Formats: sequence, C-alpha cells, structure tokens
Amino acid sequence: MDLSDIRREYIQGGLRRKDLKEDPIEQFNVWLQQAIDAKLTDPTAMTVATVDENGQPFQRIVLLKNLDNNGFVFYTNLGSRKAKHLEHNAKISLHFPWHPLERQVHITGTVEKLSAFENMKYFTSRPKDSQIAAIASHQSSRISARGILEGKFLELKQKFANGEVPVPSFWGGFRVVPSSIEFWQGGEHRLHDRFLYSFSEQSWAIDRLAP
Repeated sequence: MDLSDIRREYIQGGLRRKDLKEDPIEQFNVWLQQAIDAKLTDPTAMTVATVDENGQPFQRIVLLKNLDNNGFVFYTNLGSRKAKHLEHNAKISLHFPWHPLERQVHITGTVEKLSAFENMKYFTSRPKDSQIAAIASHQSSRISARGILEGKFLELKQKFANGEVPVPSFWGGFRVVPSSIEFWQGGEHRLHDRFLYSFSEQSWAIDRLAP
C-alpha cells in the first residue's frame, strides 16, 4: 500500500469573503447547521488539544454541548487528563473535521470553568445512565479490567434506581473563549480557501490565508 497515492479533488465549491458573516460565531452556526442538515455522523464531534506540564500535546474527541457568544462548551471529569492539563495551562485548540462537506474549522483560545449552576443544569438534562456512568468512571485513571467499571456502574444503578443522581463534585464543564477561528473550505488543485478570524481590541479581523 502506497499512502502517497491516496488523494482526491475537492470540488464542492469555494468560499469567498463576501459570503462570510462578520461574526465568526454566526459563521460557525451556519456551517454547523449545514453539517447537521447533511446528516453527518457526529457533527458536534471536535478534537480537543491540550498540553501537559512537559509541553507534550494530547488530543481526543469530545462533543460540543453548547455554543453562544461567550464561547464553546464541553463537559468532562475534572480529574481527567485534559482537565489537569487545563489547570496549569488554560490554552486550548479545537478542530471540527466535516470531511463530507470538505470543510474544517480550527479554534484557538483559553478555557474558563462553568458555574455550579451551569454544571447542574446540563447534568440533570442527561439520560440517567449517562449520569451514573459519570460517577462510575474516574476518567483517565488506570483500571485492571472492564468488569470493575461495569460492576461499579451496576452498583450505582441499583443505588439510584428510585432517586435522583447527584451532580458529582469531580464533574463539570469548560467554556472555550476563542481568540481565533479559522474556516477551511477545500478547493480544486489544492487551492483551498482559508479565512482566519482574529480577536483584537474588542473586534474580529478577517484575513484570507494561503492554502
């Protein structure tokens, strides 16, 4: 197998400055809705990149759970590897790969923790099994066998069979406050269209980037 021979042309259409919204959050919402309408698998899935105390980058797939003018929201175990990274380095990168639409969105920014009320509001909206799983799994910790995790889940499921599941203190959300948002649209002959929104002095500047 020769990986260098794997290629295709991007032919779904270009992206022009006149087509862009002045606000990148509005532009993102347009593209996200189009990804949803196209019935893409997991349109809210994003790669979340963090850096540990030694400068080693890590990436994982997380689901976007809310978006407004304040930023992009996701939830996690606060004892997880990514949460620990963000404790010592609040800088973060997000990436949305919408391959069937020949699009990507790349976001850089910093995180801030959500309030207890925001955490509770989302946690109580989740399916009960998902709530229990959040308590059963100490994310990123080492376990000797899957059976231990499943046993803990069943134990907690029985415990909370007739009652509400409390919001665990070690679980919560982060809001990514963006400093840059790049929109990438595939183009023929690798002449892709890239537009970078950069936040400075309370406003967004838009620049076209070479592919």
